[in-house]
Amino acid sequence: MILAEFFKKNGKYVGFQISGHAGYDEYGLDIACASVSSAVQLTANTITEFMKIKADVNVLSDTISLNINEDSTGMSSVIIESLKYHLELISQQFKKTIRIKATEV
Repeated sequence: MILAEFFKKNGKYVGFQISGHAGYDEYGLDIACASVSSAVQLTANTITEFMKIKADVNVLSDTISLNINEDSTGMSSVIIESLKYHLELISQQFKKTIRIKATEV
């Protein structure tokens, strides 16, 4: 199962950590995992490369985390929240593959 943790500070999303595997199909054929991976990469790249928002991004074999250093516009919060919403939609389509939680930090 994929665990998607989202972090909020003062009501705004400031980061996330996504880990695990969906287990929907075998490695290399798991469309649930591929969907999540693509959405997470798009989110991280939009924040860091296109919006040029400073963020700490860490990638391990089955975990990626992103934490915003500072975003005076709040746009990164909207982008992270849209990732959360997208993962909620994926979890509805692929039951028992993603667990999503949000935590105030």
